[in-house]
Parts: sequence; structure tokens; C-alpha cells
Amino acid sequence: MRIISGKYKGRRITAPKKLPVRPTTDMAKEALFNIINNLYYFDELSVLDLFSGTGNISYEFASRGTEQITAVDQDFGCIRFINKTAEEFDMPIQTIKSNVFKYLESTKQKHSLIFADPPYAFSENQFEEISNAIFENELLHEDGLLIIEHSKHTDLSNFKHFSYSKSYGGNMFSFFENTIKDEE
Repeated sequence: MRIISGKYKGRRITAPKKLPVRPTTDMAKEALFNIINNLYYFDELSVLDLFSGTGNISYEFASRGTEQITAVDQDFGCIRFINKTAEEFDMPIQTIKSNVFKYLESTKQKHSLIFADPPYAFSENQFEEISNAIFENELLHEDGLLIIEHSKHTDLSNFKHFSYSKSYGGNMFSFFENTIKDEE
């Protein structure tokens, strides 16, 4: 994986092969960050990266100037790798080793942007549980955004707070906002 833009543009980061991850492809990540770039100033964001895996998304935010980044993953190897990489590049990434669902129930910290990249094999109910926990616990700022990465074979458009989705190859990003779409 490589960092697409910012201070560390072009840097390649190689994660250990034994980590239980599926990193976001560079093409999909570049498209996603083009969208985010049109909505926010990176240096004004506070970001929560759920199911952070290799830290791929967190590194991209840090490279672009985001100072408040929290990466949550339950795998010790992933957390250790993110800590090592963040230290090596002097990136402001705080890591938390936790089950994401337990973390969402216990935290009170609000964020401008929450990115979640759960396993593609999650059921629709598990995806919805992520969204519901974030909005019910009011973890987003008023103008905040939740982005969930998932397979193009999964449809999250019927969830509360769904705004739109974008597809890039086999990857899909669904965007959720604090507004609730009208009941039909």
C-alpha cells in the first residue's frame, strides 16, 4: 500500500503478511479521499478509524494534516503495526485495541468523520449495528460523516442516515449523515 497524497505522498508501507486484513485498494482510497477533500479541511478533522487493520486510512489522514486520529482494531498485531508505523513517520495516531462494537458502546468522544472497514463477510445486521451505535450514541459532530466500506454485493441504502454510495471496482463506500431520510 502507498500513501496517495500529503506530507508522505508516494511512501510505500508494507504490512506483515500474517495480519488478518484486506487493505483498501489505492484506487478506491484515492477516489474516497478526493470526495473527502471536497467536503472538509483535513487539518480541522477529528477522525475515528474503525476496524483499522493496517492503518492504511489513518496514515492517509495523517499525511494530509489531520492531527486527531483514533484507530480501533481488536487484533494486537494490527495495533502493534499501526503504532510502529505511526512512530516511524511521526504521525498523530492514537490506537485502541478493542472490539469495535464494545468501543462504540463505551466511548463518548465525538468525531467529524468516522470510517469503518469491517469484514466484507459481515451480515447486513452487523453493518447496521455499526451505523446505529454511532448515531444512537451521538458520536458524530453535527456536520459529521460516517463512511462504511463494504462489498458491492452489500446494499446499505435502506439504513437510517444513509445519504449516498460510491462504487470503485469491488469496493463500495456508503456515506451516512446526521439527517434521517424521509420514511417512504
